[in-house]
Amino acid sequence: MIDNRILTLDDLPVEGKTVLLRVDINSPVDSSKKIKDPTRIRRSLKTIEELNAKKARLVILAHQADPIEYQNFTVLEEHAELLSTFLGVKVEYVDDVAGPFALEKVRGMKPGEILLLDNVRIYTEETIIFEKEVKLSAEQQAGTTVVRRLAPLADYYVCDAFAAVHRSQPTLVGFPELLPSAAGRLFEEEIDTLTRIRSNPRRPCIFVLGGAKILDAFKMMRCALDDGSADRILTTGLAAQVVLKAKGYDLGKASESYLEKKNLLEFVPAARESLESHPDKIICPEDFAVDSGGQRLEVAADRVPNEAAIADIGEKTIGTYCGLIGESQTVFVNGPAGIYENPPFDLGTRRLWEAVASAQAFSVLGGGDSIAAAGLFGIQDGISFISTAGGGLIRFLSGEKLAVVEALEKSADRFGRKILQTK
Repeated sequence: MIDNRILTLDDLPVEGKTVLLRVDINSPVDSSKKIKDPTRIRRSLKTIEELNAKKARLVILAHQADPIEYQNFTVLEEHAELLSTFLGVKVEYVDDVAGPFALEKVRGMKPGEILLLDNVRIYTEETIIFEKEVKLSAEQQAGTTVVRRLAPLADYYVCDAFAAVHRSQPTLVGFPELLPSAAGRLFEEEIDTLTRIRSNPRRPCIFVLGGAKILDAFKMMRCALDDGSADRILTTGLAAQVVLKAKGYDLGKASESYLEKKNLLEFVPAARESLESHPDKIICPEDFAVDSGGQRLEVAADRVPNEAAIADIGEKTIGTYCGLIGESQTVFVNGPAGIYENPPFDLGTRRLWEAVASAQAFSVLGGGDSIAAAGLFGIQDGISFISTAGGGLIRFLSGEKLAVVEALEKSADRFGRKILQTK
């Protein structure tokens, strides 16, 4: 069960009350800004259904991308339409967040009604740049426009946005300063599952780490090895290339130029340190597939040609890794093995994902590209748990303090006993 320092829906008497629910339904969109994958929207349904069944006046807050990702930044009208379809209940979209129109709509709600307000990141205080540059305290965020205007209209705040658990933004940490606050059901499930991976995995436990986000991979690698949660790390993607560089491999001019261009060689010392501390636990590819004029060319890891860039792990590595996955009792996967969107360089990711899905192990898969690949290959049903989080997942498994968890704990200390006494 979730840490008892945080309240859950079981602790809130929400019947007939106005509840602000912060979800993370941030979804990938196509070039016309239509939603391509509604996974996060579907995962938000459990909490919404429960609050709706209890006849709460439900006001949903969410974001879609960020202004710095303009190609994905859009309003939430389609999100409301999909929520209505999936729930079988009308979710009214409000083209406003905390202006006069939104406030009027909230004040006029009846029990059992659901509103989805517009993209909260139309407010500067909700953007990533503001968060990183201004760094408001939770107390200061409670005084921002969205929180100051909406909090007086609500009885409770529920956070189900685990994918944003590491963010310190007003709609995530400001409301718990002013309202009795609890974790939603998805938030509970995410924390319970990831705690199981971090603290009490069935053995042997294997982490499969790849993708393009090197910082994330190395954060998890170091923590999982140092605290003993992982028995072995199977490296793929750019992480594998960095580890091999730390071992002294020549990866060819094309691949090494890419690593240099992306400033990824700066992670070589960290990789070398992990190899020295845990020499037998970090497994590297035996071979790769390189892009030779659009064709898949298999080469040994120490024989990568200068003119062809690494695009996937090779078939020997695929076989070795699939065998280790099949012998494991717990598997955690974050990051694809290669350029999974482009056949024939999808082979490594596809085969590893299929091995995880068919294994008897308890399996957890997380990260945006990992989820997208699982959907592309149609193996979601074989995964024990698919986490909605990316950065939040990394930070949780790395043992970092998380802004939203701290905010919910603080709210429970302030309001918890009072809530329980009124039930």
